[in-house]
Amino acid sequence: MQAQVREWGNSQGIRLSKEVLKSAGIALNEVLDITVSNGVITLTKPFRHKTLEERAAEFGGKLMLDGEYDWGEPMGREVW
Repeated sequence: MQAQVREWGNSQGIRLSKEVLKSAGIALNEVLDITVSNGVITLTKPFRHKTLEERAAEFGGKLMLDGEYDWGEPMGREVW
């Protein structure tokens, strides 16, 4: 795929298709880090810790903070 650098107000810009952004996991208005090295421009999503609410949503809102948790089979000499 190719893109053309064009005038965008007093700046220049490159437009990316929805498919490209979707495949990279980038949402509209998301802030990206930009690095330039040896003529290569790299856009990356900055690392961000998830909030407790975001983490809870991944588990259907059920954190199960009380009770037992299945840690799987023993891996060493621990006693179960």
